[in-house]
Amino acid sequence: MSRQSAPPAVRWTVYVAVAVVFAIACAFLSNWQFSRNASRSEQLALVAQNYDAIPVPLADVIPAGGELVPADEWTPVILQGTYLTDQQLLVRNRPHGGTAAFEVLVPFQLDDGRVFLVDRGWVPPGRDQPEPDAVPAPPDGEATVIVRLRPGESLPRSGRETAPDGQVPTINLPLVADAIDPQNAQPLEQSAFGVMVSEDPAPATAPAALESPSDDPGPYLSYAVQWILFALMGFFFIGYVIRSERKHRREDLEEAERARAEGRAPAIAASPADRMRRGVRRQRDRDMVDEDALLDHVER
Repeated sequence: MSRQSAPPAVRWTVYVAVAVVFAIACAFLSNWQFSRNASRSEQLALVAQNYDAIPVPLADVIPAGGELVPADEWTPVILQGTYLTDQQLLVRNRPHGGTAAFEVLVPFQLDDGRVFLVDRGWVPPGRDQPEPDAVPAPPDGEATVIVRLRPGESLPRSGRETAPDGQVPTINLPLVADAIDPQNAQPLEQSAFGVMVSEDPAPATAPAALESPSDDPGPYLSYAVQWILFALMGFFFIGYVIRSERKHRREDLEEAERARAEGRAPAIAASPADRMRRGVRRQRDRDMVDEDALLDHVER
């Protein structure tokens, strides 16, 4: 009598069902990685198209009462007006220069009455305290500034995270509006801010420029292909298990036929797990014989 708990057809059906479920999960994960790769490719194409474009007036891209269109991100624009130096803010915990640096935000009063937030760059923390030792001031009076447009950032996952006076945890434009003078908050542009490219007149010192966006496409495509391979490997493994069981089943039937022909009782069919354990024991026995032979040879 066989000690296997279920007929082969039932077991094989379960094996195939498990492989199908695993393949479906791999397909979802692969599709997710393909989506991320497509999104990353769009980002890289947008940077390639807009980053080094010829600067245009802000009103050509974001007219009064308008909003930043996603396709215009990274577009260089020209701002004319004056910095509101007394409304300067620092964004804390920004990864620059191998440390938790600060980015310098200064609202810029445009000649058309709007206020536009400018990220002038970053400064390192102080030597003896977390806050910067010094923050270079923007140019006084009328200035012409070229910036690249970026959409505002989302709030921290913990919500409106607190920050010391004069600092914000992220470049979330409504949060920045709450942190500056109310009379400047109302006309503050809420759909975009600008990363500084140049200032005229140029100040004697300025914050360090922000790094250019990375052109690394990321590992998403390779991950997507790997999930497809995992799904195929699942079917190959199940196929191997089924073939192995069929082979052992044929061997058991042949052994039973030989036993009946010789007039002896047929051996009890072993389960796949038993066969595996016996295979391990046989391998260990062979290893011990090989070790004994090696020792005998050395002793001679």
